[in-house]
Amino acid sequence: MSYPRENLAPGEEIVLHRHPHWKCLLGPFLVFLLVTAVAGVLAGMVSGSTLDSTVATVLMIIIGVLWLVGFVWYFVRPLVSWKTTHFVLTDRRVIYRNGVLTRSGIDIPIRRINTVEFRHGPIDRMLRTGTLIIESASDEPLSFDDIPHVERVHAMLYHEVLDTQEDVAPDEIGLTDDDRSDRRHDEGVGR
Repeated sequence: MSYPRENLAPGEEIVLHRHPHWKCLLGPFLVFLLVTAVAGVLAGMVSGSTLDSTVATVLMIIIGVLWLVGFVWYFVRPLVSWKTTHFVLTDRRVIYRNGVLTRSGIDIPIRRINTVEFRHGPIDRMLRTGTLIIESASDEPLSFDDIPHVERVHAMLYHEVLDTQEDVAPDEIGLTDDDRSDRRHDEGVGR
């Protein structure tokens, strides 16, 4: 499911679109496998027992309903939640949307971003994921967990922040486009 283009401003371009890393699905899916194994053992015990057929049928229905609840809660719900969580970087802002029934989101204009950090431990490094931390001009730092390829996302976001600052800086201090290209060349950009 891609991010809906109608939510973008005219002329706004998507630079990056990510869902959370698949590792956030691992815990619920393992619990679902455990629920399935327990339901299978219980169903085997009921079918192998000498219970009355009506009682055995009722118990099998109860086991089936409990398995179905486990399937929806530990498989479908996390999968839908994962699919409806979006981390989007555009040329103008960072967009984060999540939720299924109750949607929530945050937009951070690129021009207001002061600091971009990332964190990941050894397991996150092996899985190529981590936490992205964005500090804007007036707010507390926001952290976004389980961002796939967090170092690449960090670099892309930092690049967008620098591009935005370079687009603003010449106008504020009276530099022309020629002056700006000279400054980039002097800083080693584009070599």
